[in-house]
Amino acid sequence: MYLMDYHHHTNHSFDSKAIMREVCKEAINKGLNEICFTEHFSLNPVVPTYGHMDFEKYFQDIKECRDQFESQLIVKAGIEICEPHQLINEYTQAFKSLDLDFILGSVHNINNDKLRIFLGNKSNLIAYREYFTEVYNMVSQADIDVIAHLDLLKRYAIQTVGNFKFHEVKDLIESILTKAIERNIGIEINTSGLRGKLNESLPSIHVIKLYKELGGEILTIGSDSHTVETVGSHLFEAIEMAKECGFKYMFKYEKRNPIAVKL
Repeated sequence: MYLMDYHHHTNHSFDSKAIMREVCKEAINKGLNEICFTEHFSLNPVVPTYGHMDFEKYFQDIKECRDQFESQLIVKAGIEICEPHQLINEYTQAFKSLDLDFILGSVHNINNDKLRIFLGNKSNLIAYREYFTEVYNMVSQADIDVIAHLDLLKRYAIQTVGNFKFHEVKDLIESILTKAIERNIGIEINTSGLRGKLNESLPSIHVIKLYKELGGEILTIGSDSHTVETVGSHLFEAIEMAKECGFKYMFKYEKRNPIAVKL
């Protein structure tokens, strides 16, 4: 089986100290065939992600890893944009000359507040409906390849208002997935939630099943790892989940073109 991890952060992201070369070595040790680095990036000066990314250094590290591990590991260059629907023209200009393979889009902030702050004193239903509405806005407008951790809010809400009730927000999630399919945008099985108290993938299996039922096909798998040790984390569980939901392929990307790989 061809093994890939399509969501990983290194010291090119503000919240990681992992060294790209060491991540590649660990990926090889764990039997991965391909890895995509998806560093956090934002052009919004009031969010934490802003100002950390040095693309010249990033691509230099990518090149060095490709050269060093050429026969052992395929290394792809990606990015995770926070709220890419808010500064569309600016992102288009910023990426015009960059040789990116893959772009994840995510909602980490709403009205410039981090999700933990956004939650405030909101009820479960109001918080999740507002969050999923923001994800819908992103999917409707942004130039991205895949939605990162579609139901991310639950990571921060689980200890306060709890997880969402699928039937209460299914209409919004269905709208997100329908729009994604219409725009040829995929979703990921993000395994980071399986490493902590959340104890489930992002999104949940209910969302993944609904995506398949609606005709969705483009599916990537990513550990969302910020350390060397967790590269490829829970990869096989994610593969089994994809199969359980009826998927026969997962996807990799080459210069932002999706390529099916048999599960």
